[in-house]
Amino acid sequence: MKNLIRAGLSAIGMFSPPLAGRLAFELWRRPLARGQVREAERAIHAAARVEVVDGIVTYAWGDGRRPVLLVHGWRSRASRYAGFITKLLELGYSPISYDGPGHGDTTGPMGTILDHERIITGLADKHGRFEGVIAHSLGVPFALYAVRQGVAAGRIVSISGVAEFGYLVDKFSRELGLKPTVQAELRSSIERGLFDGDPEIWTRFSVGPGEAELLIIHNDVDDVVDPSQVAVLLASYGPKARFSPKTGLGHGRILSDPAVIDEAVAFVTSEEVARRPSSSSDASEWSDVAEGLDLGA
Repeated sequence: MKNLIRAGLSAIGMFSPPLAGRLAFELWRRPLARGQVREAERAIHAAARVEVVDGIVTYAWGDGRRPVLLVHGWRSRASRYAGFITKLLELGYSPISYDGPGHGDTTGPMGTILDHERIITGLADKHGRFEGVIAHSLGVPFALYAVRQGVAAGRIVSISGVAEFGYLVDKFSRELGLKPTVQAELRSSIERGLFDGDPEIWTRFSVGPGEAELLIIHNDVDDVVDPSQVAVLLASYGPKARFSPKTGLGHGRILSDPAVIDEAVAFVTSEEVARRPSSSSDASEWSDVAEGLDLGA
């Protein structure tokens, strides 16, 4: 199917880059697959207090004290955090999450980063200051942007996170073999169709400097979010970011790895977290590692 789409967009792009860009936009904005609750997640999913707020399905566990926000990524859902939720409950924390627009049990069209900011802000208004935030994949820029806009939170964990807002567009374009003219039209379609024609979104919604302690967890081979994004995260966020490289886990399985769960939960809940501020050398070292990998689509 991908080869057929690729060939079709290539043919259309030869005659009309704007049309090919608009068609690519319609493909880009839809995840094409809606994540289902897995067998290992059913018990935790069923135990949640479920509330639908403005069409968004939200979940809460625990007694409400010491809330921790969990933000899922593209084609995912809140139940993917089952292992984290179990661990947080054992420690007396109250996990909070939601299925993003067009994901999981939330119906309707896909949401933008601004929609996720609104949702996260609403959850913060309801549950109070988050003791911590754990985000995965595209959920990372969503969560960090919301915090940058004023959502109060303690420590933050990025797992397989995207740093540059345009990264997924660039990766999508590489996978479909879009010519530069068509890719430019795709970006323009995103600006016009979702953000009122604002050309600054690629900078504004990328990860920027942050004040909270940030732990970056990323696998050395990730076919969805390249390890090179780690160096961008470290350089963009600032000295309060540190990273913990992993191997052999990929993009999705990393969320069910017991060691990753323990490390992430310990980071957001521990009173005494070992703080090793990252430096420019940290970023360059990880860049060297990333450059040694096959980062192509």
